[in-house]
Amino acid sequence: MIAAIKAPGANTRGLLAYLYGRGTHDEHFDPHIVAGFAMLGMPDPGRDEMATLTELARHLDEPVRLRNSEFGEPVTDHVWHCPVRAAPEDRYLSDAEWGEIAQRIVAAAGIAPVGDDVACRWIAVRHADDHIHILATTVREDGRRPKLHDSGIRVGDACREIEKDYGLRRLKKGDRTGTRRPTQAEMHKAQRLGWEQTSKEWLQDRIRAAIPHAKSAEELLEGIRVKARRGPSGDLLGYAVGRPGDLNKDDEQIFHPGGKIAPDLSLPKIKTRLESSHPEEHPTARRTQPSTPWHRATDALDSLHTDLADDARAQAHITALGELIEATAQTAPTDLRAELQAASQAFARAQRSQIRAEDRAAHTLRNAARDIAHTATGPDGSALAALVAALVWAAIVAGRWHEAKGHAHQADAARQALQHLQTVADHALTPELTDLAQRQPKEETRRTLASDVRAAIPDHAERILTDTGWPALATVLADAEARGHKPHQLLKEAAAQRELATARQPARVLITRIQHTGRNPIPNRRAAAARLRTTTAAPHPPLGPPSVQPTAVTTPPAEQQRRPRR
Repeated sequence: MIAAIKAPGANTRGLLAYLYGRGTHDEHFDPHIVAGFAMLGMPDPGRDEMATLTELARHLDEPVRLRNSEFGEPVTDHVWHCPVRAAPEDRYLSDAEWGEIAQRIVAAAGIAPVGDDVACRWIAVRHADDHIHILATTVREDGRRPKLHDSGIRVGDACREIEKDYGLRRLKKGDRTGTRRPTQAEMHKAQRLGWEQTSKEWLQDRIRAAIPHAKSAEELLEGIRVKARRGPSGDLLGYAVGRPGDLNKDDEQIFHPGGKIAPDLSLPKIKTRLESSHPEEHPTARRTQPSTPWHRATDALDSLHTDLADDARAQAHITALGELIEATAQTAPTDLRAELQAASQAFARAQRSQIRAEDRAAHTLRNAARDIAHTATGPDGSALAALVAALVWAAIVAGRWHEAKGHAHQADAARQALQHLQTVADHALTPELTDLAQRQPKEETRRTLASDVRAAIPDHAERILTDTGWPALATVLADAEARGHKPHQLLKEAAAQRELATARQPARVLITRIQHTGRNPIPNRRAAAARLRTTTAAPHPPLGPPSVQPTAVTTPPAEQQRRPRR
């Protein structure tokens, strides 16, 4: 059950005309009052043909008129409006049940607390099977104004109790970090203009898509139509963004403040997120990093589970994880982008909670997202498969953390994103699996490698060996062995990276991990020593003529390896 409190209004008669009217699409039928502050003597134009809307409005506005006559400054925002709607699959509720629900809503909001004889005047009008509209005038009988601060939270909590008591669809409790639902006016405008999204939804997607590319708020807002608010020093104090073509009745561009688009897109939060300082990496550190942004991102995800013990650090990493999913969606192959974009949009809800993130803790993951966003080339198949497999695991970890913290909406968002990521993982790995399976090693080699699996990962060995991806995994292990790796050791390291219990197809998961960690050959120490002697044999230019210059003679590495030891 959803109760959506609208912005205060000033025209009681006008709202009644809508409630008792036919609706914008003739969707209203049999409008009538199901509950009110005093049902006896209440004029109901839906049941009494002699009653009028003007009479009913005057009846509700009486305390407002008395207050305005006694005080010099009139009350102009006195109309409180709250539609209350059941879910489509909920059972039919009678007028009496809707009346009881309305009384619980106005009590929770502070409009008419239980036992308060001088509370505000209100009515609940039903003009459809699945919802009612509560209208109240926010001047009490004693002339005071009701205390409505945080009424939305109290009403939301009351709805969760109503769902339980009446056997209705149970919704998750809100935590004030979700985006506002589009209003009917916003949805109708988008429909009229042929837009698939409302302006706020469209702008939210554009801002989130720009975040992985930016290192500061100023840089982020460069590519968006922005109305900036600056101080005397020129510093950015606030911003609002507009969608091209979104005009008001005077043909002027409509701008929306970032905090109204989504709670985490306000300027202070964007600044904290993007401009959090961190120690600059030493120049030589990059020499030991993986060769591509895709490999670096996969390695960065390996540290995710180690930072979940501290709530602030965990929230920071989950926020940065959303940026990494978005950056991957922008640069992945075309056939995978739609599914990755869907994962990014779903995970946006998981990126924010009431826990304040320690943004500096996630700079490694955020830098990985920026590297991917700025890369000019896409990933090869194995690099993308490894990254998406790591993203699948990261989404599982994020969902578990949110669930443990009681973040119901965020945990659900992580699960939705996980479904999209799993679909991408399956598609990304399919070509690679086909190629690997076609060149699987001989039966004798496969039996040897199966023994390695049973010895290295005994708890999951049977699942791995019966997985349809086992022939491809055998090929990966044989290839790694040819490069000098030990299959037994590679299997142990791959299994230790992240747990395998939640893997739907453990052989596929191990393929991506082993391809990532075992992609480089094991260095040959004797060959390296020979190369070193070659480069140091003649440290200074020779003095004699070219015909008699000394020559450094080296033995090929293969011959050195065949040479018997003395």
